[in-house]
Amino acid sequence: MNLPSYAASDPGGWQHLLDVARAADIAGVDRVLASDHVVFGEHLDAYADPKLGGTAGGRQPTGPDGLWLEPMTVLSVVCGLTTRVRLMTCILQAALRRPVVLAKTAATLDVLSQGRLDLGVGVGWQREEYDAAGLDFGQRGQSLDHTLTVCQTLWRNSPATFESGGVSFESIHCMPQPLQDGGVPIWVSGTVNTRVLDRISRFGSGWIPWGEHVANPVAGIGEIRESMANAGRDPSELRVLGSLSVQRQSNGEADLTRTMDVVPRLLEAGVTDFRIAVPLPTEFDAITDNLLALVSAFTDASGRVDQ
Repeated sequence: MNLPSYAASDPGGWQHLLDVARAADIAGVDRVLASDHVVFGEHLDAYADPKLGGTAGGRQPTGPDGLWLEPMTVLSVVCGLTTRVRLMTCILQAALRRPVVLAKTAATLDVLSQGRLDLGVGVGWQREEYDAAGLDFGQRGQSLDHTLTVCQTLWRNSPATFESGGVSFESIHCMPQPLQDGGVPIWVSGTVNTRVLDRISRFGSGWIPWGEHVANPVAGIGEIRESMANAGRDPSELRVLGSLSVQRQSNGEADLTRTMDVVPRLLEAGVTDFRIAVPLPTEFDAITDNLLALVSAFTDASGRVDQ
């Protein structure tokens, strides 16, 4: 589930974010997610333009003066408050960070969290963020691929050598490396197109559906698995993040049983992980009780042995 790491106006403090993270850890939620925006321009209509990486009919959840906390910083704080829940960026605009610095930051957080970090990455939809970072918006896909290549090179090799895209190093060491084999798992966000298929096949442990694929991720799973197989990777290792729509009772309260009805079908189709957004109370004990009920309903629907 997403952490409340952004707000349309000043929330007066961020204790609720920390309470949600702690409650998720206690209740057995598998993964908490932190969103990413570095800056905003004044033109937010691009969010609804699929040609720019947006999603048709979508609406940016805050205005340009919304408050967005930096996700790697957020997850570092959450790391120190939790012991088991996994920590994930969703979706980090990785190309806005210098590759070698991102590699070091992610490896550090993975080590301190005892191997609990996942990087969900995407190209973004907003030109102003790339302009502010001095980067070419039109080359954002190539910039992301370059960033991921540098990160995985440093995570997997010591000494490491690399030369491409204006970055060149030879026989350098970036230690400590992540605790997880092969480095921090990378989840690639996007609609199913040639570029995204290639990115997942080269770098990805998982897929975060975007655009029309959010409502129907099943349609893209076969194509991604085929692409992975053609690249010499085991398609059965693909993880897929699906979304659950909260169903309501007549009184407006969440009906968890009906909400979870789709879980067995989606599991059978290849969805492995499920994201859900539910309104939560403000008190820590009440947040924990709500999430315990949510995890119990999911465990029953999925047949998972709860850890």
